[in-house]
Amino acid sequence: MSAERKEPTYLFTEAQVAGKSAIAKKFLDTRQELNAVVDAADNYLVKRFYNVDHNTYMEGAVPAKYKELMGLVVSAGLRCDDCIYYHIIQSYRLGATRDEQEESLNVALVVGGSIVIPHLRRAYNLLAELYG
Repeated sequence: MSAERKEPTYLFTEAQVAGKSAIAKKFLDTRQELNAVVDAADNYLVKRFYNVDHNTYMEGAVPAKYKELMGLVVSAGLRCDDCIYYHIIQSYRLGATRDEQEESLNVALVVGGSIVIPHLRRAYNLLAELYG
């Protein structure tokens, strides 16, 4: 990899996102509480995986916003609501438009099939709160 990698520049903080959406607030609060429990275990393999995950979504040859949208597609295809919420929130924080998020979910629906629909409904509910 030759592209410079750096932390993404977020347009919104997690607190600002939580202020716009009750769904996002509940998700972010729960995630923070549960991450504290995991962190207390002090497991080196978990720490290494978290580091790989963090570094994957940094700015590079592919902008962080698009990496988050790719994460959204995969998460919807795998039917992981927590992951879907996380990537919607991160994409939003990075300036993704609602149209970009919806098109990403379209790809997930085509790839994943009708079993993705219940997760799509919950995703659209979060999008409605964030984008109004």
